[in-house]
Amino acid sequence: MATAELSNLKLKAEDVKLHEAFPDAVSVETRKGYSGYTVKPKHLVEVATALRDRYNFKFLSAATPVHYLEQGQMEMVYHLYNLDAGGGAIVLHAQTSHDAPVLPSLTPIFPGADFQEREAWDLYGIKFTGHPNLRRILMWEGFHGHPMRKDWKEAYFEQDSKPYDTRWPGGQVHRVEDKNPFGNNVAYPDGFTLEGWSEESDRTMYDAMPVDGKGLTTEGMQTDYVTVNLGPQHPSTHGVLRLIVTLDGETIVKLDPVMGYLHRNHEKIGERNTFIQNIPFTDRLDYLTPMCNNHGYVMAVEKLMGAKVPERAEYLRVIMDEFTRVASHLWWIGFFLNDLGAFFTPALYMMTEREMILDVFEATAGSRMMVNYMRFGGVSRDLPPGALETLKELAFERLPRKIDEIEAYLTDNEIVRSRCIGVAALSAADAIGYSVSGPILRAAGVPYDIRKAEPYGIYDRFDFNIALGQTGDLFDRYKVRVFEARESVKILQQALTQLPEGEILSGKQQYQARVPAGEAYGRIESPKGELGFYTVSNGKPNPYRYHVRAPSFINLTSLGKACEGWKVADVVAILGSIDIVLGEVDR
Repeated sequence: MATAELSNLKLKAEDVKLHEAFPDAVSVETRKGYSGYTVKPKHLVEVATALRDRYNFKFLSAATPVHYLEQGQMEMVYHLYNLDAGGGAIVLHAQTSHDAPVLPSLTPIFPGADFQEREAWDLYGIKFTGHPNLRRILMWEGFHGHPMRKDWKEAYFEQDSKPYDTRWPGGQVHRVEDKNPFGNNVAYPDGFTLEGWSEESDRTMYDAMPVDGKGLTTEGMQTDYVTVNLGPQHPSTHGVLRLIVTLDGETIVKLDPVMGYLHRNHEKIGERNTFIQNIPFTDRLDYLTPMCNNHGYVMAVEKLMGAKVPERAEYLRVIMDEFTRVASHLWWIGFFLNDLGAFFTPALYMMTEREMILDVFEATAGSRMMVNYMRFGGVSRDLPPGALETLKELAFERLPRKIDEIEAYLTDNEIVRSRCIGVAALSAADAIGYSVSGPILRAAGVPYDIRKAEPYGIYDRFDFNIALGQTGDLFDRYKVRVFEARESVKILQQALTQLPEGEILSGKQQYQARVPAGEAYGRIESPKGELGFYTVSNGKPNPYRYHVRAPSFINLTSLGKACEGWKVADVVAILGSIDIVLGEVDR
């Protein structure tokens, strides 16, 4: 390897001068509070390719659409990372008119852009030329309009932001439905009828599947391809997820995940909430990891506010995050065994320690799952009497013993090994290309963990190792999560021992937050991967843009690739190995 290539492997974002390398295509972002570069759309593919091949920024983490209604613009914001160098992102801004928004697709360069560009088309109406399958992903094909646009109004629209005048401060409450009766406020495309929506929607989805293939059985009998559906109402699709599967006998030729059955437009609601109203709202994303959800969001807003977090609050955040990680991985192991055919008993076995962790969450935050615990500049409550002792017993006694038992029962288990070893192996290059993160990325042999690569909070103070697989198969994904649970226990033992006295919140308890204008991206290493929040403030109490980079959603981009060539019986196990929660997928 040449010296120049070797140095590029370790380039950090601040070392790259794109505006100098592409003076006619790239300019430094000049808007106050914004970062990165503005790229002319016609040069976007060229610049993105150079970032991948010349500068080693191979990981496209997030592709975020924003609608600036007052400026008449749509914008795509891309965050790219060099996984070898660590550190922060290179941020690209590509702008287009909101009247006819068109940008080139980055999917041929970064396959992980696939679902994210489809979401931008679905919710914002941005067309991506060169995208291999640009169709809706969360709304149904007959849906009229693009609901995240600032000029889109839903049925019974009341106001753009909360608190609504009908409820505060006068209290003259009325039902908006009474003043805006249902009728002509819902429109459909020309020639479309509500009764015919299923046929049109299904035809669009099935058109993307192969239908004319021929195969041969091992006995030499000719077979035809057949397309079937798994879900959306299926006990092992981990929620209302639908999988369209084309089969050659029992072998998967192509698989396409269909989501949106749970979509509630979390981000639209988030832009109408005030900044502080969104904290409990994040609990409803991955509802098995609410503490981590809180943490990622408040970090993004704290970047805009320049807020300082007291020492004790930083330790409490780490403690809550790592107990959440252990609880999530225990839960996953139980349900993954269920996906392998072990029925429900293993999941119940994994719940004992998880329930003890939730007991402490309830005693501290007031709720077991919808915790609403973190605040801008700290946390809402300190540990109650007795909680620290319970946490220490868990970290030093029960959890190490539980993880030992799991390994004793499962790691050498003949059924687990035969169903997992070699199945759906994802190479390091494919994992990076598909933008997967978390345990799936590390199982593929990529040693990337945000807690190490770009430490947030006080994670740089703790001694822990990154779990790493070799082949990226289902067994590596299992082993990585077991190892991570052990390392989380190591972090917890250090944090609980070092926990200082002091304040838990900088300033007074907040009921409103004024956030300076600008953009920020806050990301953490959640149990499922990179959880990021992209936030734009225009100086008002409500976010102008609120976007969730959901690891469950983006990790699903790799599912079709991982399933090809495997059997129907493997699909549920492969899906289970990704560890999705549909509240986070659909948002």
